[in-house]
Amino acid sequence: MAHQFTASHLKDSIDLFRFTKRLTERSMEQCPDDCLFRALDEESNSIAIIVKHMAGNMRSRWTDFLNSDGEKPDRNRDSEFEEPPKTRADVLALWEQGWKCVFDALEPLTDADLTRTITIRTEPHSVTQAINRQIAHYSYHCGQITFLSKHFAAKSGNWTAITVPRKQSADFNAKVASGQASQR
Repeated sequence: MAHQFTASHLKDSIDLFRFTKRLTERSMEQCPDDCLFRALDEESNSIAIIVKHMAGNMRSRWTDFLNSDGEKPDRNRDSEFEEPPKTRADVLALWEQGWKCVFDALEPLTDADLTRTITIRTEPHSVTQAINRQIAHYSYHCGQITFLSKHFAAKSGNWTAITVPRKQSADFNAKVASGQASQR
């Protein structure tokens, strides 16, 4: 994510959501198809299940964002951890549907909306609080997806760093300082 100064929490939040989404996509692209559905153990979730949960959360939180509770009555959170999507295409379709809900809700907002009150599970939140809550939640799960993608891709020898590679920080910083590279 190239740094751009902003005094707008809303713009910065949207940019951060987009950055997190893209980094995670770059990691999932490297994960072998069959590994999208593999969990490390009985208590862990596969990438496909994590994406299904995120998509369910995104639909619930961001649909009719300013006017209805962020926990929709038709959401069945427990079912998000059962029956994963069947194919990579299905996983990616859920991923895109979820993120579409996020951006469709955020892009029309203005900074003046940030102090408005919304509810999540009947608890009041400012719009800023709700955005921050979801940045934390999605970053947590995107980190899990990236960890699993790297684990499975590296096992097959097919992992390429999605940020600054190990032992290359000094080279990267020198390129940024000289204008030869942009910050990711």
